[in-house]
Amino acid sequence: MTPTATVLLVFGRGVLAGDDGYRLTAESAARTRAAIGYVRAHATEFRRAAGARVVFTGGWPHGPAGAAGPPAGSREGELMLALARAAGLDGYARLHAETRSRTTLQNLAHTVQDGLLAGQVYTPARPLGLVSHPWHLPRIRFLAGKVLGLTGAALLDVPVAGPDPVPARRERAARAASRLCYLGLRTPEALLRRERDLARSAERVAALFRRGPGGFAGRPHG
Repeated sequence: MTPTATVLLVFGRGVLAGDDGYRLTAESAARTRAAIGYVRAHATEFRRAAGARVVFTGGWPHGPAGAAGPPAGSREGELMLALARAAGLDGYARLHAETRSRTTLQNLAHTVQDGLLAGQVYTPARPLGLVSHPWHLPRIRFLAGKVLGLTGAALLDVPVAGPDPVPARRERAARAASRLCYLGLRTPEALLRRERDLARSAERVAALFRRGPGGFAGRPHG
């Protein structure tokens, strides 16, 4: 019999800004609804479990680098939590939002640093539930092993039904890069430092490609 995860970690998939404010992408809303559906399907277990909780993660994942993020209350984790609360999910479990992250690694690391998974021991009998689209879950599992030290049956996949078009080749490349770039690192702080270093290196390479021969900015042709 498959055990029930009474602690869920829900990964966002973007926030959209418009004239009427900020709203979740359809994919982020689908992930929130998947968490709602899972909790309702296991309502008895959630009501009985000490420490039952659902953590929604995400800040401003698709915002331009350096751009100001949404105001308080409109970040990805907060919008997902509001949708879950409107559906009555706080009647089954405590709801929390992690709102600083922009990447999957940061989702996990900041959730740990903020103490949102503390007070529980995750085992095959009491696993941590991971809520996301199927293509995303293998990379989450790898990074959860790094950040949380959890692998195998101590993690329970809660996959989202419905389309989310991500090129398979791109996701395979992201998983391979994660395995290579984070080799040997085991703490959230070390992993986040490596991610920052990689981002800075990528920015420097991109700047070089934008320049012409000799390292000077190229002139437009015409």
